[in-house]
Amino acid sequence: MSSECSNDCASCSSACDSKNTPNSFLVEPNPKSSIGKIIGVVSGKGGVGKSLVTELLAAGYQRRGHKTAILDADITGPSIPKAFGIDKKAVGNEDGILPVTTKTGIDIMSINLLLENTNDPVIWRGPVIAGAVKQFYTDVIWSDIDTMFVDMPPGTGDVPLTVFQSLPVNAIIIVTSPQEVVSMIVEKAVGMAKMMNIPILGIIENMSYVLCPDCNRRINLFGDSHLYDVALKCGLSVLGSIPVDSRISQAVDAGEIENFEQDWLTPALDMIEAI
Repeated sequence: MSSECSNDCASCSSACDSKNTPNSFLVEPNPKSSIGKIIGVVSGKGGVGKSLVTELLAAGYQRRGHKTAILDADITGPSIPKAFGIDKKAVGNEDGILPVTTKTGIDIMSINLLLENTNDPVIWRGPVIAGAVKQFYTDVIWSDIDTMFVDMPPGTGDVPLTVFQSLPVNAIIIVTSPQEVVSMIVEKAVGMAKMMNIPILGIIENMSYVLCPDCNRRINLFGDSHLYDVALKCGLSVLGSIPVDSRISQAVDAGEIENFEQDWLTPALDMIEAI
């Protein structure tokens, strides 16, 4: 770069390194943080169980002996603290904000851990919400985290874009449900990830089936699943199917999701462990 550089690359004819190097929007974590890999959990629409998948993945990964964290980027619909039975608030010190740790050692940061009343609505515009998500990464002290799961809001708007541009996301997992219309939504999420050059580990289907309590036969409540058709069309790996199971909702309502053990997401955990 010339000593007389005006920093206006658009009007400059010089072929300096600064002009040829694309700008990075990545933000730096808190100086006291240590974060290994970051996995985003995304969905193209709401109500498919993205937060549940995040909770089960984090609990399962922590159970394998890895220090795990959840960054709850769903600012207007935070549900992570409730599922883990967290009723205290996050605090800070001169170095930054301290996440709240669950009974099994998962570090969590969510807007509900900062609100005086957890039932208060967060009525913010997109840029403010996106800024809060970045602060969850830059201002929170994430100590010795092997893997951080980011529970993102649905869609392809401000927050997913902010996460993809600002955080060094290693890969994402897409959550879907059996309805046929979801295939279109999955394609939108896949398209965004490819445009942002974010690797996709695979797809997980929630509410796939229910087991008959009498004969143990699988019943497709929402019709035949299109999971494998969608996965094939989008070139994705199938990482698990979660049934409709009353034990799940009971565990979430009781704040005991981290003690709910199952093997539905074993392929997903194996894939994350292999990164």
